[in-house]
Amino acid sequence: MIITGVVEERLRNLRQRLEVPFDGSCLEHQDALMQLWRLAYPTKELPSLKSELWKQMGWQGSDPSTDFRGGGFISLENLIFFAQKYPESFQRLLHKQDGTRAEWEYPFAVAGINISFMLAQMLDLQSGTPTSDVGIHFLELLKEDEMAFDDLFCVAFQMMDAQWLAKRASYMDFNDVLKSTRTQLERELALEDVSSVKDLPAYNLLKR
Repeated sequence: MIITGVVEERLRNLRQRLEVPFDGSCLEHQDALMQLWRLAYPTKELPSLKSELWKQMGWQGSDPSTDFRGGGFISLENLIFFAQKYPESFQRLLHKQDGTRAEWEYPFAVAGINISFMLAQMLDLQSGTPTSDVGIHFLELLKEDEMAFDDLFCVAFQMMDAQWLAKRASYMDFNDVLKSTRTQLERELALEDVSSVKDLPAYNLLKR
């Protein structure tokens, strides 16, 4: 694929987003965290930055900033994008409304961070121009849609939940489910007639 100026610029912007670590002392990052809470729980009052209430959303402790390690700020942006663009799917996953659930479920917010990190690795985005087949194909999606990474995140999250239910998985199986999600996503991205995220078969799982 010949990389045009538009794709080059979008790739550069995406790489810059991937390089921003989450900073719990940064006001913009604190605001984004609060925005996510408002989108997730419109009728509940906002918790403080450190509160046991964050665990409801699937953060591991009372301070969400400690969960970002590998994902960076982009993973929070991905979750906000998901909540805004596909609110019905976001709420169904947040509240684990589909299928028969495990007694020990995956933590929603932390799962999102892991998915962002998995996508960045899978698409080979850290190293110059992607050289893997799946990374090169992603550039075509980026050409069609500036927010292709964020849209792909939503598809991957929905796909992961479907895999979770199909495998009757429990918390300890999360890494295996993430691996099989990556495999399925790579398979779908390799399909010839996929020129945008909306062409992926799993895109049909998403509900607005």
